[in-house]
Amino acid sequence: MQRRSFLKGLCAASAAAAVGPVLLSAKEEANAAPQGPNALSYAMAVEAITSGKAVTESTKIDLIVPEIAENGAVVPVKVNVDHPMEENNYVKAIHVLAKENGNSRCADVMLTPLNGKGYFATRVKLAKTQEVVALVELSDGSFLSAGKSVKVTIGGCG
Repeated sequence: MQRRSFLKGLCAASAAAAVGPVLLSAKEEANAAPQGPNALSYAMAVEAITSGKAVTESTKIDLIVPEIAENGAVVPVKVNVDHPMEENNYVKAIHVLAKENGNSRCADVMLTPLNGKGYFATRVKLAKTQEVVALVELSDGSFLSAGKSVKVTIGGCG
């Protein structure tokens, strides 16, 4: 019986020695970056998208989101941009951002004049009540934005 007990203890110690550093490393990484390695604040996300260019609020962007989302895990978002889609004058990209999420960038869509319309629809996950922003890049390099607040009654992130 002593030999079996010794072997069981040896196997358990070996397993703990092999797995222990991995678990500690994962715990340290979780504490160092609680929002994940790609987490971006809203300001950082806007800076990354625009490279510091000015953003103008615009009524040409029709951002459709519910005033109250019963479930933050699936919030419908529609963005329709009233802008021509001509060869040299078109909507180049539509970005959907959530100001209070750990990672503000929810969706990035690149368009060409062949798309025919500056429109995008998706569902996003919202951690809590916050503003959703549509950031639109035009082919001339300018940026437009529109935002609306969404009240979340059941959290979606976490």
